[in-house]
Amino acid sequence: MAGEGESKNNDQIDLNSPLYLHPSDFPRQMQVNEGLTDNNFNDWVQEMTNLLYAKNKIGFIDGSIEKPESTDKVYMAWMRCDAMVKGWLTTAMEKEICASVKYAHTAAEIWKDLIECFGKESSPRAYELKQVLNATRQDGVTVSAYFTRLRRIWDEINTVLPTPRCTCNGYKCEVGKKLVELREKERLYEFLLGIDSDFAFIHTKILAMKPTPNLSNSYHIVVEDEHQRNVTTGKKTTTEMAALQVNRKESRPQKKPWQKNEKGGLTNKAENYTHCGKGGHSRDGCFERIGYPDWWPGKTKKGNFKPKAAFADLVPNPVPGLSNEQYGMFLKFFSDYKERNLE
Repeated sequence: MAGEGESKNNDQIDLNSPLYLHPSDFPRQMQVNEGLTDNNFNDWVQEMTNLLYAKNKIGFIDGSIEKPESTDKVYMAWMRCDAMVKGWLTTAMEKEICASVKYAHTAAEIWKDLIECFGKESSPRAYELKQVLNATRQDGVTVSAYFTRLRRIWDEINTVLPTPRCTCNGYKCEVGKKLVELREKERLYEFLLGIDSDFAFIHTKILAMKPTPNLSNSYHIVVEDEHQRNVTTGKKTTTEMAALQVNRKESRPQKKPWQKNEKGGLTNKAENYTHCGKGGHSRDGCFERIGYPDWWPGKTKKGNFKPKAAFADLVPNPVPGLSNEQYGMFLKFFSDYKERNLE
């Protein structure tokens, strides 16, 4: 059968041959990130060219793999591959652009038509790119992101407005070397012009170097300065945060070991004398040990000792939360302590 014959012929083709098709390939397969529009031809061509090189099919668009005669044994293999490439090209286009090339007979004709329509030198686009380049600034992003943005603009400018080439095909002559040097200096100045003012010192340092470093070396110098700046800023931020936490901890009001008792007064919950089995007072303030004052209702007095609590009646209580009795005990303890020290 015809299908079996075609499969047999495909199996006989060398895997490294551009006429070989992988079983996973099919024509209506989107092979690039974005479809071709009026404004992205250069990026689209770059992606599509990379794809065709990876698929070993670049010869179907540059004309290096010519169409064989219909009597040639590889004719059908060539037609299958060319149809596959045409499918990849037309699938990755807008409908309007696809309609303009749908009558092309081969993939090479489609590619030629696209170059004629979009690939010629475009003065308006070159002018627009120059405006974008002059307005491009770092604006707080990383140096790497800023440099990547510049490289993309430079590459597109070089596509729509190619740099003159010397005849030695490799810039090995003096004229070629001078062209490369001038282009490098121009791009270096454009790079330094857009970096943030934080890099003013390193900017001046690069321009003062003799000889002036090229674009690649200047980029690495700025990136290294950015890295050191980030490390220093990170250490400073860590130190400031630690100091702030210490200040907050020191300024935080300390909790006092006081709590409200049943009468609404304050008792020291850190001191707990257990002679009487009750807490909230110290050893020196236990009435069971030192005796109850005269004003204590219904309680027997121990010994002839009378605390000087009545002194509280003569002096207004200035401590909020303390009862007059508690304030009187405080004055009594203070008076006893003073008398002992005077002795």
